[in-house]
Amino acid sequence: MKKVFAILLVLAMVFSVTACGSKPDAGPKKLKVGFAQIGSESDWRVGCTESIKATVAAEGWDLQFVDANQQQENQIKALRDFISMGVDYIGFSPVVETGWDQVMQEIKNAGIPVVMLDRNIVMPNSEDYYVTWIGSNFITEGEKSAQWLLDYMENAGISGQPMNIVELQGTVGSSPAIDRKTGFENVIKAHPNLQITQSQTGDFETELGKEVMESFLVKAQADGTPIDVLYAHNDGMAIGAIQAIKEAGLTPGEDIIIIGVDAVKLAFEAIVAGEMNVTVECSPLLGPQFVEAIKALEAGQTLPKITYSLEYIYDDTLTHVNPDLYLNAKEHLPSRVY
Repeated sequence: MKKVFAILLVLAMVFSVTACGSKPDAGPKKLKVGFAQIGSESDWRVGCTESIKATVAAEGWDLQFVDANQQQENQIKALRDFISMGVDYIGFSPVVETGWDQVMQEIKNAGIPVVMLDRNIVMPNSEDYYVTWIGSNFITEGEKSAQWLLDYMENAGISGQPMNIVELQGTVGSSPAIDRKTGFENVIKAHPNLQITQSQTGDFETELGKEVMESFLVKAQADGTPIDVLYAHNDGMAIGAIQAIKEAGLTPGEDIIIIGVDAVKLAFEAIVAGEMNVTVECSPLLGPQFVEAIKALEAGQTLPKITYSLEYIYDDTLTHVNPDLYLNAKEHLPSRVY
Protein backbone atom coordinates (compact mmCIF):
# COMPACT_ATOMS: atom_id res chain seq x y z
CA MET A 1 0.00 0.00 0.00
CA LYS A 2 2.86 2.38 0.83
CA LYS A 3 4.46 1.61 -2.57
CA VAL A 4 1.17 2.41 -4.40
CA PHE A 5 0.78 5.65 -2.44
CA ALA A 6 4.36 6.66 -3.29
CA ILE A 7 3.74 6.05 -7.00
CA LEU A 8 0.58 8.11 -6.90
CA LEU A 9 2.40 10.92 -5.09
CA VAL A 10 5.16 10.97 -7.72
CA LEU A 11 2.59 11.09 -10.55
CA ALA A 12 0.78 13.93 -8.81
CA MET A 13 4.03 15.87 -8.54
CA VAL A 14 4.82 15.28 -12.21
CA PHE A 15 1.41 16.56 -13.29
CA SER A 16 1.77 19.52 -10.96
CA VAL A 17 5.17 20.47 -12.38
CA THR A 18 3.87 20.06 -15.93
CA ALA A 19 0.90 22.25 -15.20
CA CYS A 20 3.01 24.93 -13.50
CA GLY A 21 5.52 24.88 -16.33
CA SER A 22 2.94 25.14 -19.11
CA LYS A 23 2.88 28.32 -21.20
CA PRO A 24 0.26 30.87 -20.17
CA ASP A 25 -2.40 32.01 -22.63
CA ALA A 26 -0.60 34.28 -25.10
CA GLY A 27 -3.65 36.50 -25.43
CA PRO A 28 -4.61 38.35 -28.62
CA LYS A 29 -2.21 38.11 -31.52
CA LYS A 30 0.12 41.09 -31.89
CA LEU A 31 -0.51 42.15 -35.44
CA LYS A 32 2.03 43.68 -37.79
CA VAL A 33 0.49 46.44 -39.89
CA GLY A 34 2.07 48.30 -42.79
CA PHE A 35 0.88 51.79 -43.69
CA ALA A 36 2.12 53.63 -46.80
CA GLN A 37 1.26 57.32 -46.47
CA ILE A 38 1.41 59.77 -49.37
CA GLY A 39 3.50 62.35 -47.53
CA SER A 40 3.18 65.29 -45.16
CA GLU A 41 2.25 67.97 -47.67
CA SER A 42 -0.59 69.46 -45.61
CA ASP A 43 -2.02 69.75 -42.11
CA TRP A 44 -4.73 67.34 -43.25
CA ARG A 45 -2.19 64.69 -44.22
CA VAL A 46 -0.27 65.11 -40.96
CA GLY A 47 -3.53 64.77 -39.02
CA CYS A 48 -4.33 61.57 -40.91
CA THR A 49 -0.91 60.10 -40.13
CA GLU A 50 -1.15 60.94 -36.44
CA SER A 51 -4.63 59.40 -36.26
CA ILE A 52 -3.36 56.14 -37.79
CA LYS A 53 -0.27 56.01 -35.59
CA ALA A 54 -2.15 56.75 -32.36
CA THR A 55 -4.98 54.24 -32.84
CA VAL A 56 -2.70 51.42 -34.02
CA ALA A 57 -0.34 52.05 -31.08
CA ALA A 58 -3.29 51.96 -28.67
CA GLU A 59 -3.96 48.38 -29.81
CA GLY A 60 -0.36 47.38 -29.11
CA TRP A 61 0.18 46.41 -32.74
CA ASP A 62 3.46 46.77 -34.61
CA LEU A 63 3.12 49.58 -37.19
CA GLN A 64 5.51 49.73 -40.14
CA PHE A 65 5.06 53.29 -41.41
CA VAL A 66 6.45 54.86 -44.59
CA ASP A 67 6.12 58.49 -45.72
CA ALA A 68 6.43 58.35 -49.53
CA ASN A 69 7.06 62.10 -49.92
CA GLN A 70 4.40 62.20 -52.66
CA GLN A 71 6.39 59.86 -54.90
CA GLN A 72 4.62 56.84 -56.37
CA GLU A 73 7.85 54.88 -56.70
CA ASN A 74 8.44 55.31 -52.95
CA GLN A 75 5.02 53.90 -52.17
CA ILE A 76 5.51 50.94 -54.50
CA LYS A 77 8.82 50.16 -52.80
CA ALA A 78 7.15 50.43 -49.38
CA LEU A 79 4.39 48.02 -50.39
CA ARG A 80 6.94 45.48 -51.60
CA ASP A 81 8.90 45.91 -48.36
CA PHE A 82 5.69 45.18 -46.41
CA ILE A 83 5.34 41.92 -48.34
CA SER A 84 8.93 40.98 -47.45
CA MET A 85 8.29 41.80 -43.80
CA GLY A 86 5.28 39.50 -43.76
CA VAL A 87 2.85 42.10 -42.40
CA ASP A 88 -0.66 40.93 -41.52
CA TYR A 89 -2.46 43.93 -43.05
CA ILE A 90 -1.62 46.87 -45.29
CA GLY A 91 -3.12 50.35 -45.12
CA PHE A 92 -2.58 52.38 -48.25
CA SER A 93 -3.40 55.91 -49.44
CA PRO A 94 -2.22 56.10 -53.07
CA VAL A 95 -0.65 59.31 -54.35
CA VAL A 96 -2.30 58.81 -57.76
CA GLU A 97 -5.02 56.46 -59.01
CA THR A 98 -3.20 54.45 -61.68
CA GLY A 99 0.02 52.45 -62.00
CA TRP A 100 -0.55 49.96 -59.16
CA ASP A 101 -1.49 46.85 -61.16
CA GLN A 102 1.74 44.90 -60.65
CA VAL A 103 2.33 45.62 -56.98
CA MET A 104 -1.31 45.04 -56.05
CA GLN A 105 -1.12 41.64 -57.74
CA GLU A 106 2.00 40.87 -55.71
CA ILE A 107 0.18 41.78 -52.50
CA LYS A 108 -2.78 39.62 -53.47
CA ASN A 109 -0.48 36.70 -54.26
CA ALA A 110 1.04 37.11 -50.79
CA GLY A 111 -2.44 36.87 -49.26
CA ILE A 112 -2.22 40.19 -47.38
CA PRO A 113 -5.55 42.06 -46.96
CA VAL A 114 -5.41 45.72 -48.05
CA VAL A 115 -7.48 48.54 -46.57
CA MET A 116 -7.58 51.62 -48.81
CA LEU A 117 -7.64 54.92 -46.95
CA ASP A 118 -8.68 58.36 -48.22
CA ARG A 119 -7.77 57.74 -51.88
CA ASN A 120 -8.34 54.78 -54.16
CA ILE A 121 -6.82 52.95 -57.12
CA VAL A 122 -8.09 52.56 -60.68
CA MET A 123 -7.23 49.28 -62.40
CA PRO A 124 -9.12 46.32 -63.93
CA ASN A 125 -11.24 44.57 -61.26
CA SER A 126 -9.76 46.93 -58.65
CA GLU A 127 -12.19 45.81 -55.93
CA ASP A 128 -10.63 42.33 -56.03
CA TYR A 129 -7.41 43.78 -54.64
CA TYR A 130 -8.63 45.42 -51.43
CA VAL A 131 -11.14 44.49 -48.75
CA THR A 132 -12.57 47.95 -48.13
CA TRP A 133 -12.05 51.64 -48.83
CA ILE A 134 -12.50 54.17 -46.02
CA GLY A 135 -12.74 57.89 -46.63
CA SER A 136 -14.68 60.79 -48.07
CA ASN A 137 -16.92 61.24 -51.06
CA PHE A 138 -14.76 63.65 -53.04
CA ILE A 139 -17.40 64.26 -55.71
CA THR A 140 -19.87 65.25 -53.01
CA GLU A 141 -17.26 67.63 -51.56
CA GLY A 142 -16.99 69.37 -54.92
CA GLU A 143 -20.77 69.55 -55.20
CA LYS A 144 -21.05 70.98 -51.69
CA SER A 145 -18.47 73.65 -52.54
CA ALA A 146 -20.43 74.78 -55.61
CA GLN A 147 -23.78 74.63 -53.83
CA TRP A 148 -22.42 76.78 -51.02
CA LEU A 149 -21.41 79.38 -53.65
CA LEU A 150 -24.92 79.38 -55.12
CA ASP A 151 -26.48 79.74 -51.66
CA TYR A 152 -23.99 82.50 -50.76
CA MET A 153 -24.83 84.45 -53.90
CA GLU A 154 -28.56 84.09 -53.26
CA ASN A 155 -28.13 85.29 -49.68
CA ALA A 156 -26.11 88.28 -50.95
CA GLY A 157 -28.75 89.12 -53.56
CA ILE A 158 -26.42 88.53 -56.52
CA SER A 159 -27.85 85.31 -57.99
CA GLY A 160 -27.37 85.30 -61.75
CA GLN A 161 -24.50 87.76 -61.63
CA PRO A 162 -21.47 86.72 -63.73
CA MET A 163 -18.75 85.20 -61.56
CA ASN A 164 -15.23 84.34 -62.76
CA ILE A 165 -13.80 81.38 -60.85
CA VAL A 166 -10.16 80.30 -60.65
CA GLU A 167 -9.44 76.76 -59.54
CA LEU A 168 -6.43 75.44 -57.64
CA GLN A 169 -6.45 71.72 -58.40
CA GLY A 170 -4.85 69.04 -56.26
CA THR A 171 -2.21 66.54 -57.40
CA VAL A 172 -2.71 65.63 -61.04
CA GLY A 173 -4.13 62.12 -61.36
CA SER A 174 -5.19 61.86 -57.71
CA SER A 175 -8.76 60.84 -56.92
CA PRO A 176 -9.58 63.90 -54.75
CA ALA A 177 -8.38 66.28 -57.46
CA ILE A 178 -10.33 64.46 -60.18
CA ASP A 179 -13.50 64.07 -58.14
CA ARG A 180 -13.57 67.51 -56.49
CA LYS A 181 -13.29 69.09 -59.93
CA THR A 182 -16.00 66.78 -61.29
CA GLY A 183 -18.37 67.50 -58.40
CA PHE A 184 -17.92 71.27 -58.63
CA GLU A 185 -18.53 71.24 -62.38
CA ASN A 186 -21.57 68.97 -61.96
CA VAL A 187 -23.29 71.84 -60.17
CA ILE A 188 -22.07 74.95 -61.99
CA LYS A 189 -22.73 73.56 -65.49
CA ALA A 190 -26.40 74.43 -64.96
CA HIS A 191 -25.42 78.05 -64.20
CA PRO A 192 -23.76 79.70 -67.22
CA ASN A 193 -23.05 82.83 -65.19
CA LEU A 194 -20.45 80.80 -63.26
CA GLN A 195 -17.33 80.24 -65.35
CA ILE A 196 -13.96 78.72 -64.46
CA THR A 197 -11.55 81.09 -66.20
CA GLN A 198 -8.26 79.61 -64.97
CA SER A 199 -7.41 76.19 -63.55
CA GLN A 200 -4.03 74.76 -62.59
CA THR A 201 -2.59 72.29 -60.09
CA GLY A 202 -1.11 73.47 -56.83
CA ASP A 203 -0.29 69.86 -55.87
CA PHE A 204 -2.12 70.29 -52.53
CA GLU A 205 0.85 72.38 -51.29
CA THR A 206 0.57 75.77 -49.58
CA GLU A 207 3.61 77.38 -51.20
CA LEU A 208 2.73 76.14 -54.66
CA GLY A 209 -0.83 77.33 -54.13
CA LYS A 210 0.57 80.79 -53.43
CA GLU A 211 2.75 80.71 -56.56
CA VAL A 212 -0.10 79.59 -58.82
CA MET A 213 -2.45 82.19 -57.36
CA GLU A 214 0.16 84.85 -58.11
CA SER A 215 0.17 83.72 -61.76
CA PHE A 216 -3.64 83.73 -61.81
CA LEU A 217 -3.68 87.34 -60.62
CA VAL A 218 -1.07 88.45 -63.15
CA LYS A 219 -2.97 86.83 -66.03
CA ALA A 220 -6.29 88.22 -64.84
CA GLN A 221 -4.88 91.72 -64.82
CA ALA A 222 -3.30 91.29 -68.26
CA ASP A 223 -6.52 89.88 -69.74
CA GLY A 224 -8.79 92.33 -68.00
CA THR A 225 -10.75 89.40 -66.56
CA PRO A 226 -11.26 89.93 -62.82
CA ILE A 227 -11.23 87.05 -60.37
CA ASP A 228 -14.39 86.81 -58.26
CA VAL A 229 -14.02 83.37 -56.68
CA LEU A 230 -11.19 80.99 -55.77
CA TYR A 231 -12.07 77.30 -55.50
CA ALA A 232 -9.13 75.44 -53.93
CA HIS A 233 -9.12 71.65 -53.74
CA ASN A 234 -7.66 71.87 -50.24
CA ASP A 235 -7.30 74.44 -47.47
CA GLY A 236 -3.51 74.43 -47.65
CA MET A 237 -3.54 75.85 -51.17
CA ALA A 238 -6.29 78.29 -50.16
CA ILE A 239 -4.11 79.58 -47.31
CA GLY A 240 -1.21 80.10 -49.72
CA ALA A 241 -3.51 81.85 -52.19
CA ILE A 242 -4.79 84.18 -49.47
CA GLN A 243 -1.23 85.40 -48.92
CA ALA A 244 -0.81 86.04 -52.66
CA ILE A 245 -4.11 87.96 -52.78
CA LYS A 246 -3.05 90.15 -49.84
CA GLU A 247 0.34 90.85 -51.41
CA ALA A 248 -1.48 91.93 -54.57
CA GLY A 249 -3.29 94.60 -52.56
CA LEU A 250 -6.66 92.83 -52.56
CA THR A 251 -8.81 91.72 -49.64
CA PRO A 252 -9.33 87.94 -49.49
CA GLY A 253 -12.84 86.97 -48.48
CA GLU A 254 -14.22 90.25 -49.85
CA ASP A 255 -12.63 91.09 -53.22
CA ILE A 256 -12.29 87.38 -53.91
CA ILE A 257 -14.54 84.73 -52.36
CA ILE A 258 -12.38 81.88 -50.99
CA ILE A 259 -13.66 78.29 -50.98
CA GLY A 260 -11.49 75.52 -49.51
CA VAL A 261 -11.81 71.82 -48.73
CA ASP A 262 -10.62 69.82 -45.68
CA ALA A 263 -11.75 71.97 -42.71
CA VAL A 264 -8.32 72.16 -41.06
CA LYS A 265 -7.72 74.45 -38.09
CA LEU A 266 -5.89 77.07 -40.18
CA ALA A 267 -8.95 77.37 -42.42
CA PHE A 268 -11.19 77.93 -39.39
CA GLU A 269 -8.81 80.66 -38.20
CA ALA A 270 -8.87 82.28 -41.65
CA ILE A 271 -12.69 82.23 -41.69
CA VAL A 272 -12.83 83.81 -38.23
CA ALA A 273 -10.35 86.47 -39.47
CA GLY A 274 -12.63 87.16 -42.45
CA GLU A 275 -9.99 86.11 -44.99
CA MET A 276 -11.69 82.88 -46.10
CA ASN A 277 -15.38 82.25 -46.67
CA VAL A 278 -16.00 78.52 -46.32
CA THR A 279 -14.36 75.13 -45.92
CA VAL A 280 -15.95 71.79 -46.77
CA GLU A 281 -14.91 69.06 -44.36
CA CYS A 282 -12.86 66.04 -45.39
CA SER A 283 -11.97 64.34 -42.13
CA PRO A 284 -8.43 62.93 -41.83
CA LEU A 285 -9.15 61.08 -38.57
CA LEU A 286 -9.35 57.67 -40.21
CA GLY A 287 -7.38 55.75 -37.58
CA PRO A 288 -10.35 54.44 -35.57
CA GLN A 289 -12.15 53.20 -38.68
CA PHE A 290 -8.92 51.59 -39.93
CA VAL A 291 -8.44 49.70 -36.67
CA GLU A 292 -12.08 48.64 -36.51
CA ALA A 293 -11.83 47.30 -40.07
CA ILE A 294 -8.82 45.16 -39.12
CA LYS A 295 -10.59 43.87 -36.00
CA ALA A 296 -13.61 42.93 -38.09
CA LEU A 297 -11.40 41.05 -40.55
CA GLU A 298 -9.68 39.25 -37.67
CA ALA A 299 -13.14 38.18 -36.51
CA GLY A 300 -13.89 36.76 -39.94
CA GLN A 301 -16.40 39.44 -40.91
CA THR A 302 -17.02 40.66 -44.45
CA LEU A 303 -16.65 44.43 -44.87
CA PRO A 304 -18.54 46.74 -47.24
CA LYS A 305 -16.41 47.96 -50.12
CA ILE A 306 -17.08 51.61 -49.20
CA THR A 307 -17.33 53.36 -45.82
CA TYR A 308 -17.86 57.12 -45.88
CA SER A 309 -16.92 59.53 -43.12
CA LEU A 310 -19.53 61.92 -41.64
CA GLU A 311 -18.56 65.46 -42.67
CA TYR A 312 -19.87 69.04 -42.55
CA ILE A 313 -19.55 72.54 -44.08
CA TYR A 314 -18.22 75.46 -42.01
CA ASP A 315 -18.49 79.21 -42.61
CA ASP A 316 -19.43 82.43 -40.83
CA THR A 317 -22.14 83.67 -43.20
CA LEU A 318 -24.71 81.07 -44.17
CA THR A 319 -24.49 79.48 -40.73
CA HIS A 320 -26.52 82.47 -39.51
CA VAL A 321 -29.17 81.75 -42.17
CA ASN A 322 -29.23 77.95 -42.21
CA PRO A 323 -27.41 76.58 -39.14
CA ASP A 324 -28.64 73.05 -39.82
CA LEU A 325 -26.74 72.87 -43.10
CA TYR A 326 -23.82 75.22 -42.47
CA LEU A 327 -21.96 75.07 -39.15
CA ASN A 328 -20.28 78.01 -37.45
CA ALA A 329 -16.49 77.92 -37.89
CA LYS A 330 -15.88 80.17 -34.89
CA GLU A 331 -17.85 77.90 -32.56
CA HIS A 332 -16.07 74.76 -33.77
CA LEU A 333 -12.54 76.20 -33.92
CA PRO A 334 -11.61 75.29 -30.29
CA SER A 335 -12.40 71.62 -30.89
CA ARG A 336 -10.48 71.34 -34.17
CA VAL A 337 -7.46 69.09 -33.59
CA TYR A 338 -5.76 69.18 -36.99
